[in-house]
Amino acid sequence: MKTKIAVFIFIVMIFSCYAQETVGGRVAKNAKEKTYDRAEQKGDGTVDKALDKVEEGIGKLFKKKNKKTKNKNQDHSEDVESGNQNSESSNTSSSSFPSSKSKSMKVYSKFDFVPGEKIIGFDDFSSTNVGDFPKGWNTNSSAEIVTLDDSNQKWLFMTKDGYFQPDFVNNMRTNFTLEFEVFTRYRSNNILEYQFYLLPSSNPKSDLSEEYLNNYFQFKWLGCEGSSSFYVVENGETINKNEGFTVKDLVCKGENKEEPAQVKFSIWRQDSRLRIYVNENKVLDIPQAFNSKSKYNVFKIGPKYMNFSESENKDEFMLSNIRYAVGAPDTRNKLLTEGKLVTRGILFEVNSDIIQPSSYGVLKEIASILNENPTVAIKIIGHTDSDGDATSNLTLSKNRALAVKNVLASEFKIDESRILTEGKGESEPSDSNKTAIGKANNRRVEFIKL
Repeated sequence: MKTKIAVFIFIVMIFSCYAQETVGGRVAKNAKEKTYDRAEQKGDGTVDKALDKVEEGIGKLFKKKNKKTKNKNQDHSEDVESGNQNSESSNTSSSSFPSSKSKSMKVYSKFDFVPGEKIIGFDDFSSTNVGDFPKGWNTNSSAEIVTLDDSNQKWLFMTKDGYFQPDFVNNMRTNFTLEFEVFTRYRSNNILEYQFYLLPSSNPKSDLSEEYLNNYFQFKWLGCEGSSSFYVVENGETINKNEGFTVKDLVCKGENKEEPAQVKFSIWRQDSRLRIYVNENKVLDIPQAFNSKSKYNVFKIGPKYMNFSESENKDEFMLSNIRYAVGAPDTRNKLLTEGKLVTRGILFEVNSDIIQPSSYGVLKEIASILNENPTVAIKIIGHTDSDGDATSNLTLSKNRALAVKNVLASEFKIDESRILTEGKGESEPSDSNKTAIGKANNRRVEFIKL
């Protein structure tokens, strides 16, 4: 009995050191894994039993309320909250898919964002261990990958002032889209500011730490306040700006704004024109935001005044699911002339056939073509990546194809008799399933003219 008590006290002392590695509601590392090497020679099971008790206690100690932010327009399960968009889980069974009973998408009728045709950059940090800094990124500050509560979604948690720059956004075409999720929590009484840049640079590494350059577009907002500004600078001169507008979705909820704000940014360039959406709301539409003579090749994002945030009451700024795509989808020509349209812009909740609201622009465009050509019949084919087992993915792809048909029929009044559906699961990949970018390209929906 004395031996058990002594071991228990020893382990508690160890955990008190690792408790500081938590952020918000997460425990950064599994406690039992951290001490297993010291205990693997114990044969009587005493250590494992003690560890189970202590680990359970630590989980309760650091778990915080309201850490997860649910989409107010959807009913979410734990899988949905993991946030990895279309990725398929290895734990999926064919009977576990939610049916497509999402709320009407008509509320998003003004959302006209259409993602680029080809995904050439994607990072959900799934290949980066918790506590590490992701490969393929550069910074003049520090950050680490974390998870929130019981969600599997990984976030880049930025702990200090500075900028963070993905290497895969290195050649911004005249038509591209860039999407990413942001999580913010305001926990101190300090002024806090977040910002991102789109800019041309002959030396992205040296320009990483620079705030003022000769040519750039900058968007910034105050932490949890929603007060926003933008600047268009050419040859060192500010040629367009707005320093006085509010983005409601960026405002944290709660009496003291203590609840986090989790939003999705969607950026769309068409030649010199720039559109920015926060969730499904268009917040900017600037006709001349890009200098046609400059080659834009840098996206960088980061917090300002974060250094004044105390460690025990740390403000939180996190980034996840960065998706960079290029090319203007030639929807009409692909479907009517070539007879085949492939889109990666129809997104679903995780392990589900529930269509995300951000897909509205693509669906609306396809529906318009079908309404203008009432004799055209189509087949919708769903595809998944290779995560999970083949049988489950086949079922999921069939359900997703059917969900798209149902939306076209119910929301856009396309006659159901004109639409056939099929699912092919992971059987016909269009890209490698060994990378996050490849998997993102494999998750797609095809429309075949019959």
